[in-house]
Amino acid sequence: MSKALSGDQQGERGLVRRLRDTYEVLAREAAKFGIVGAVAFVTDFGIFNLLRYAGPDGVGVLNHKPLTANVISVVASIVVAWLGNRYWTFRHRRRASAQRELLLFFVMNGVGLLISLACLGFTYYVLELRGPVASNISAKVVGVALGTLFRWWAYRRFVFVEELREEGWDAPAEPSGAAQVDDVPRSEARPGAA
Repeated sequence: MSKALSGDQQGERGLVRRLRDTYEVLAREAAKFGIVGAVAFVTDFGIFNLLRYAGPDGVGVLNHKPLTANVISVVASIVVAWLGNRYWTFRHRRRASAQRELLLFFVMNGVGLLISLACLGFTYYVLELRGPVASNISAKVVGVALGTLFRWWAYRRFVFVEELREEGWDAPAEPSGAAQVDDVPRSEARPGAA
């Protein structure tokens, strides 16, 4: 014997299902974003340190130009991150065009770069801490962490904005029929509606 659910119970079940589905999508996106970010971080960290310290006696071609080395390494990591996020992390989100998306991606990463440069510039020029440890901690730990928080928010808000419905990424389905909301007739869902 099956017990019919009231309109309120059906609405609560629909809300719980939507919350669970939203959480699952966010968790998958966050995990993939983290993996792509780790690959981009290794790219950024590696190029930065090669430019600053790979050479005779630990002196690289851009040893005395930390900001230039940081810009070059960050731009390389932006390309890696865009490819990974576009084709893997946020592949389930609709895009207007690759060019528009890449432009927005570079703008958001430009802000992330400014955050990293501010941390490195403060350490290098204000605190006058110029060794490899200080440079890496300020630019590649503190700067990247703050920039990553900004980028996660900005990508979801401005770059990869609309969700597609693909296998494994199903958003809660729209109710079938214009008169239904979570299988509750509109007259029951909105008091006073005819």
